[in-house]
Amino acid sequence: MIKKIALVSCIALSLSACDSNEVGDVSLGIFTTKDIKIEVLTDPIVTGVTCHISSVEANLDFADPSDMGISCRQTGDITPEMIDSIDKSKSGEIVFKKSKSVLFKTLKIRRIFDESSQTLLYLSYSTKETEGSYKHSLSTVPLWNTKAYKTQAQLDAEKLATQDNS
Repeated sequence: MIKKIALVSCIALSLSACDSNEVGDVSLGIFTTKDIKIEVLTDPIVTGVTCHISSVEANLDFADPSDMGISCRQTGDITPEMIDSIDKSKSGEIVFKKSKSVLFKTLKIRRIFDESSQTLLYLSYSTKETEGSYKHSLSTVPLWNTKAYKTQAQLDAEKLATQDNS
């Protein structure tokens, strides 16, 4: 059993060093095996949004710490067609996930659309409770000044049209 866990850990370590999304790697010191890794993610549907996610990786542990940060910005066009094709439920949809442990801990990024403020929310979170908390971080991308932005009058007209068709 221990040999299997060691083999899985070695494979995970070798793969994590090859992450093509990694844009930064900051050592936390000479006497630690922990590093802050920074990854870039382009939203697969709303391709005009780029997120940078920072998290700690513990090279010789079976699980990485749950702390993370996220920052998302508009880096290209955001079109009405993109917004029309995303999940608009209150729980949104997962746009990225990465294993942080051999024991079922995952870092997930979820996109949620706040129609009333015309804003995309990107929530990063850990799927395992740590020290009494589910670690999470939030970043927002307003649609203001994009092709996808709708005025309150446009939102009201759409709502009225939907009610008339019912």
